[in-house]
Amino acid sequence: MNSAGNILQIKNIIFDFGGVIINISHQRVEKAFSDLGLENFQEMFNQATQSDLFRIFEKGEIGPDEFRNRIRNITGLTATDADLNHAWNQIIGSYPAQRIELLKNIKDKYRIFLLSNTNIIHFDFYIPKFELEFGFPLQSLFEKTYWSFDIGMRKPDLDPYLFVIRQNKSFDPAETLFIDDSIQNIEVRKVGGLHALLLNEETEINELFNDNKLKINSV
Repeated sequence: MNSAGNILQIKNIIFDFGGVIINISHQRVEKAFSDLGLENFQEMFNQATQSDLFRIFEKGEIGPDEFRNRIRNITGLTATDADLNHAWNQIIGSYPAQRIELLKNIKDKYRIFLLSNTNIIHFDFYIPKFELEFGFPLQSLFEKTYWSFDIGMRKPDLDPYLFVIRQNKSFDPAETLFIDDSIQNIEVRKVGGLHALLLNEETEINELFNDNKLKINSV
């Protein structure tokens, strides 16, 4: 952490995805499962969390078929694959245009990356959604994108942060800022000398910049 008033010399920015680039809605996914006949969504969510189902799915250790079958076992639902995918994808919200415009504007000023906990069902939904809405690939906004199910690592484990550092040996971690909306994910800010910033619900990433340059003094 830099002392107050000491301006950070940030050259590289690693963004989280959900809640930072794209909106997410827990209320919508709960309603979608309720529409399928599941009235105790929170109980199901807790059971799936305790069984590590979400973690292993986001690490790519199981595929979508096994994930859906385990959801059926936990919930007792007999919903089709398509219905379960639809309900599960309701957590995916909108892409605020101002955030996308910001990324377009800063990519020539900073080396920007993306590191996200996600799964293949969501990925196959929001990637084409982006291109349909904006007319170009989401990945083109970043120098490189790191998806947990693809790299087999998941925040807040240390491995994905170290992996990104090792993959980009040409950048200095001390000149690198990681932005996430989950406090457990930024508590690793000291790993490899990375800086980290918690983005709360009231703050837009655009507010962190002035004329497309970071305006934060310390992290």
